[in-house]
Amino acid sequence: MNVSLRALRYVVATADFGNLTEAAKHLNVSQPSISAAIAQFEADCGVQVFVRHHAKGVTTTIAGTRIVNEARLLLNHARDFGQNARAMSDEVRGEIAVGCFWTIATHFMPSLLSAFAESHPGITVSLDEGDQQQILEGIISGRTELALSYEFARPDEVVAEPLAELPPYAVLHPDHPLSQRERISLADLRDEPFILLDLPHSRDYFLSLFQTVGVEPQIAFRSKAYELTRGLVGHGRGYTIQNVLPRSLSTHDGGRVAAVPLTDKLPPVRLVSLKLRRQAPRPAVEVFARHLKACFSPGGIFEPGTLSPRVTLR
Repeated sequence: MNVSLRALRYVVATADFGNLTEAAKHLNVSQPSISAAIAQFEADCGVQVFVRHHAKGVTTTIAGTRIVNEARLLLNHARDFGQNARAMSDEVRGEIAVGCFWTIATHFMPSLLSAFAESHPGITVSLDEGDQQQILEGIISGRTELALSYEFARPDEVVAEPLAELPPYAVLHPDHPLSQRERISLADLRDEPFILLDLPHSRDYFLSLFQTVGVEPQIAFRSKAYELTRGLVGHGRGYTIQNVLPRSLSTHDGGRVAAVPLTDKLPPVRLVSLKLRRQAPRPAVEVFARHLKACFSPGGIFEPGTLSPRVTLR
């Protein structure tokens, strides 16, 4: 089978837009050209990639979804080949797509991306943020090739490399009597209003902490926004639990919070890099993976012991 890169681009663009007309506009070609190329591609493969819906665009078949994912990988490798061939130097070049869990991105990515840009100016990083489910879907679909996230709900086809362990902290208003203690337990908070970060898998982790010690949390508010939970704490509306702590005591709207370690024996979350098991990483992706590992190793910019510094107000 002789398939051109142009045909692969047409297939991927059509899958991304779910519409032949929009894909044609994006690629600056005519719709009949894309339609004919996809029909020929399906004939050559002997597989129907798309289901056509009258006046409603297209969707991928089960087999088509796998073909589209493989096509993305091939196009990424082809792009790197062209860039490196033009450069004809020892410097690795290319563009990589990296996923990152929302709450991790704001804490770690500014320093990570800045340091990487200085040491590897020939590699462009495109960042895709989301919750754990979106991060895993991005890796499996090939939209991202590497991700910085947690190990929650990781399927076998995704490989995780441990980077750090982050223990849970209680985050309270600085005027709360418990904020003045060196350490507290979840039992100390059993009658306090709890503000839950209500993201897929994250909520299960936080609620499991209470189950571990036999405490029923008094959930007063749920939010999918990390900073909103902190903001409500800063206004004295309750407490929350967080594993990734900003270095600032201030919330976005000018409130203040305090973070106190927990005495209970509670499982930390594992910060990991994720990649697809069956995918051979491109050189530029390997370089970024090594950068991640170095940043979280002793002597790195996130040296162990400084990942979640205690930020309390005295």
